[in-house]
Amino acid sequence: MPTLEPPKTAAAVIIGNELLSGKTEDGNLAILARTLRQLGVQLRRVVMVLDEVETIAREVRELSRTHDHLFTSGGVGPTHDDVTIEAVARAFGVRVVMSPEMEAMLRAHYGEKCTDGHLRMALVPEGAALETTVQVRWPTIRMQNTWLMPGIPEVFRMKIPVIAAKLGHDQAFVSRAVYTAMDEGVLKPLLDAVVDEFRDVDVGSYPKWMDASYKTKLTFDGRDEARVQAAVDAFLARLPAGEPLRVE
Repeated sequence: MPTLEPPKTAAAVIIGNELLSGKTEDGNLAILARTLRQLGVQLRRVVMVLDEVETIAREVRELSRTHDHLFTSGGVGPTHDDVTIEAVARAFGVRVVMSPEMEAMLRAHYGEKCTDGHLRMALVPEGAALETTVQVRWPTIRMQNTWLMPGIPEVFRMKIPVIAAKLGHDQAFVSRAVYTAMDEGVLKPLLDAVVDEFRDVDVGSYPKWMDASYKTKLTFDGRDEARVQAAVDAFLARLPAGEPLRVE
């Protein structure tokens, strides 16, 4: 069996009282997870926390230490509840300082209408890097292995190309899906046999209710395309006549 180096790991801290109160829904986690899989990075842990400096700092301190990459989402705007910059600085034991580069960009953008509130968006943890690409000129703040991302989904998505460019591409994850008219109870022994044979492939089972098109979706994921396909083939060989409904 071919062996690959273990994938780089990532974690995320999703920040915002509005998320935990149900006022808004997170729109960033799925796009981050899909991006990381394409880059060959395994997202292993996600936590959602309130706009509390100590809470954010504690999570950032721990997760940045135990993962190759950490991403925060939210709390980088100009208002009183935007405390992520302060929290990340505290996690790394540094001061919050004004970035001359970001200050100049803000003053150029707002002109005479630039306020102290606007300039709060130029604050960064001391020693942070400002990451850009040719296409994405507004900097994304990176403090060592921790990326400070905006919470607004539209702006978050605009920053994704910076992540892709700076992290580089490792062996991407491959995913295949099989749709069946069988329920999980019947499928279990067939799946168990495949799982035992293909320990390096992540097999998932997802039943669907109130949908006439299929009953259960099975997924097969890994970074070795040949092994993923072999697991799919082994599962298909165990299915009765008339199955599967479709394979993607």
